[in-house]
This record gives sequence, structure tokens and C-alpha cells, in this order.
Amino acid sequence: MAASRLDDIDRKILAELQADGRMTNVELARRVGISAPPCLRRVRVLEEAGLIRGYHAEVDARLLGFEVSVFALVGLHSQAEADLKAFEQLCENWPLVRECHMLNGEIDFILKCVAPDLSTFQSFLTEQLTSAPNVASVRTSLVIRRAKDEPGVPFDVIEDRLSRMA
Repeated sequence: MAASRLDDIDRKILAELQADGRMTNVELARRVGISAPPCLRRVRVLEEAGLIRGYHAEVDARLLGFEVSVFALVGLHSQAEADLKAFEQLCENWPLVRECHMLNGEIDFILKCVAPDLSTFQSFLTEQLTSAPNVASVRTSLVIRRAKDEPGVPFDVIEDRLSRMA
């Protein structure tokens, strides 16, 4: 299902679940203005289409003892597809790496990492990341504070664009 084929109800369902994935189907149906059975059918279709990839609790890393957040900018020796995939697979297996994005430009990947302390991150950096096959360079930036952390997508931007097109 392409995003362009979503109707207003589907977009409302996605926006509401993005804001609060714990609400009941009955509450969701009430908020989007339809009855519960068709609401549940729509949610299932959105899940099957991959537009809803899962439901997660948003946890506070610092309160759980992960005091350090770091962005690592990684350059590789080779950008052949097999080498890119191999690096991505390594990232999948490193628990401290929470996000891995391939970039266009002089840096090949940016990793978002968390660790309980600087020494744990340093061990990961020197023993695993910088010594990984094909890694040419790693530059790191320690997060001092987070000014914004909004998961998901801004549905209001889509609504504005669609209303201008109508």
C-alpha cells in the first residue's frame, strides 16, 4: 500500500497510534470517527502493508543507566554493495548501536550509540568498531544534551500538503 493511497481515516489512525500506541481499538475508533470493527480491519491492513512496523515503549535511557550517547561517523575503505551490507550486519549485532544510517557524501554511515559509561563506549570503539573489517575512519561526537527527540513522522505536514493539492 503506497502512502499516496491512504485516505484521511488511515492517516488519522497512523497519527493517533504514533502518538499513543497503547490505546484500545475502541478508543482509537472513537478518535478517528469510525466504529471498532472497521478500525481494527484498517489497522491490520496498515500492519500487513508495513506502514505500522511495531509497537514499542519509549524508555528513558539515562534513568535505566545508559548515561552516554554518542554519534559515530564511519568511513569505509570500500563502498561495494557487499561491503556495505557486511558493515550493516555488524551493526545489527552490536547492542550499543541503536541506529545505523548509510549516508551520501564523505561519511558512509552514522551510528547512534548508547552506553552505561564512557569506558564501556571506549571499549566498544577500540575493540569492535575501529577494528572492524573495511572501517577506514571513525569520528565520534558525545551528546551533551538532547533538545528534541520526536519519533515517527509529522502527519500535519502531509495534511497541509494534501489540503493545498485539493
